[in-house]
Amino acid sequence: MASIRFGASSATLSSFEGLRPSEIRVSSLSPSNLGLAKRSFRGLTVRAATVVAPKYTSVKPLGDRVLVKIKAVEEKTVGGILLPTAAQTKPQGGEVVAVGEGRTVGKNKIEIGIQAGAQVVYSKYAGTEIEFNGTNHLLLKEDDIVGILETDEIRDLKPLNDRVLIKVAQAEEKTAGGLLLTEATKEKPSIGTVVAVGPGPLDEEGSRKPLSVTPGNTVLYSKYAGNDFKSSDGTEYITLRASDVMAVLS
Repeated sequence: MASIRFGASSATLSSFEGLRPSEIRVSSLSPSNLGLAKRSFRGLTVRAATVVAPKYTSVKPLGDRVLVKIKAVEEKTVGGILLPTAAQTKPQGGEVVAVGEGRTVGKNKIEIGIQAGAQVVYSKYAGTEIEFNGTNHLLLKEDDIVGILETDEIRDLKPLNDRVLIKVAQAEEKTAGGLLLTEATKEKPSIGTVVAVGPGPLDEEGSRKPLSVTPGNTVLYSKYAGNDFKSSDGTEYITLRASDVMAVLS
């Protein structure tokens, strides 16, 4: 999920706008306060972008792959506080710069449904990061793109394929006995209202299969599915696949 928490004592940064995930908690970390010996970090691997040599002047995705120029990392909070490198959030959005020729489904050739220039949101751990012309890009499958977002507000997302955008219900403020819950003890809701849905997945004939949920439905979804976001007004949203929606409530 997009929320990241480190340590028991941490400083909570204010809410982020647009594509930035809903919450980041950061504290100083060291092997000692994590209860780990220094030698346990020898096997730690840091994922780095593959650097494309300057002699190559273009990157052409193949099949159903898409090349996305990653949005710049936020270096400040909304309040203007500079973030240390460790606290800067990995973006989940960017601009499509090139697309592949598409894929074959059954006997039909399906072209990529996204064009160069589109601003998109993608799954957090999708694709392969490459550095090309001094800029970080992501090479990923079309199916890893969650939706198109032409504004800075996640509520304006246009989901693709089988993706669903849900406005998360507010967490309970009190227990059944009337005790106030702290932020740390509030249970994350798994209920929300569908805001937008994609056109549906492709069947074996290359036709779209409409989703079983529609905007306005109140739904119960899988607890650990999808990607969390928070809008500029503090409203929480989640994007997930329709298969992660378990029931419609009424």
